[in-house]
Amino acid sequence: MTAKPLTTNQQLVLGVLKQSPSPLSAYDILHKLRNKGIKAPLQVYRALEVLIDLGVTHRLESLNAFVACSGKNCVQGSMSGFMICNSCGRAEEFCDSQLHEKLQHIASDHRFMPSHSVVEISGICARCSTLPG
Repeated sequence: MTAKPLTTNQQLVLGVLKQSPSPLSAYDILHKLRNKGIKAPLQVYRALEVLIDLGVTHRLESLNAFVACSGKNCVQGSMSGFMICNSCGRAEEFCDSQLHEKLQHIASDHRFMPSHSVVEISGICARCSTLPG
């Protein structure tokens, strides 16, 4: 079975996220796409919902913002992690199987059945920590 092709709105939203060096809120996305025919927040949210379900976009809970999946280490249906720089605003995605297993064990020990896990670490990235000050 083949996946359904992305709608125009989904393609536009994903394109904006892929071009952005930092996470974007839905309203940031709307602002960038107003001249492309996307006029309402609901259009952006609907596109984001599908993109998240497809695993090509992630929501950063702490920022209420969205990023395109880097795809480098992301495992579909697994835990996503992000290191978010407080200085430049970039979010670097990571996936660590040992961390995922540890979180699963913690949940199991508490008789909790997780459906989704996202780890967000805030701090200063290597690039910003080496910039003169």
